[in-house]
Amino acid sequence: MLTVHHLGISQSDRIVWLCEELELPYDLVRYERDAETRLAPAEYKALHPAGTAPVITDGDLVLAESGAIIDYIVARHGDGRLTVKAADPAFARYLYWYHFANGSLMPSMMMLMAEGAAAETMRVRAERGLGALDNHFAQGHVWLAGDAFTVADIMIAFPLTTMRMFVPVDFAPYANIRNYLQRLTARPAFQRAMAKADPGLVLDL
Repeated sequence: MLTVHHLGISQSDRIVWLCEELELPYDLVRYERDAETRLAPAEYKALHPAGTAPVITDGDLVLAESGAIIDYIVARHGDGRLTVKAADPAFARYLYWYHFANGSLMPSMMMLMAEGAAAETMRVRAERGLGALDNHFAQGHVWLAGDAFTVADIMIAFPLTTMRMFVPVDFAPYANIRNYLQRLTARPAFQRAMAKADPGLVLDL
């Protein structure tokens, strides 16, 4: 049985949401953050050498890293659903945004908590990335890959929503991103996932 080890208010929201979108059977094990440090408890860190969320187990397999977990679940349990085939004209666009979330947007946003020249560089990079994302939707795209909802949308939701509880970013200049977030969070699978993973959490949309 696929088990999602969910750390409260973390990237593992993505994995719960993916399972709900695919309507997969899965077990959900929730772990609360330390009340003082806000870090993962020792039993969560012990799940995988990385010591970070998300983590899944599937039989004897223990797997970490959001992208790796999503790729694994879609390939092994989802029959490739919520992805874009290589022959599709939207394939490159899908790949770009899928990797943009953790490869560019999250690191630049996390550096906003720091100070100094490096933080300023990352602030500019974060603003550039958010501007590009906003422009993508300004061009009429409903989802990141175009008209079809994919795992790229699941990947990017975390830095645009839950992560902002740790790194407040004002989305007032990005009307198209705000509209996109309304579409994302209105999905029934997203709402089911959040009710299970982080009940009562109020997101800044």
